[in-house]
Amino acid sequence: GENHDTGNHRPHPPVLRRARLGTVPHAGESGKSISIEANELLECFQWDEEHFDLQHVREELADVIVYCRNMLDELGLDEDEIVNSKMDKNEAKYPVELAKGRADKYTELRNRQKE
Repeated sequence: GENHDTGNHRPHPPVLRRARLGTVPHAGESGKSISIEANELLECFQWDEEHFDLQHVREELADVIVYCRNMLDELGLDEDEIVNSKMDKNEAKYPVELAKGRADKYTELRNRQKE
């Protein structure tokens, strides 16, 4: 986003403008856009993680969400299905009894389990 300090934020993420024009980006372009927008979201917390402009965070977060949803549509993916599938994989990698309260990588947790 531009003009973060003035409050003059774009009214709609670029993907919405392109959708109105009848052009839809490819998944790779959406992936790049997700990364760019996620970095703009991160900038909201760059100097102070406790004091930030909530409206600016809302706008950048909305941009990320819109691009993610656009990519889901482009790839014909279901949000709930892919999130649940990933959570199942994470639960298998990081069993609660081994991972709770720890930040170890899953391979380190498995090594602890063998001990």
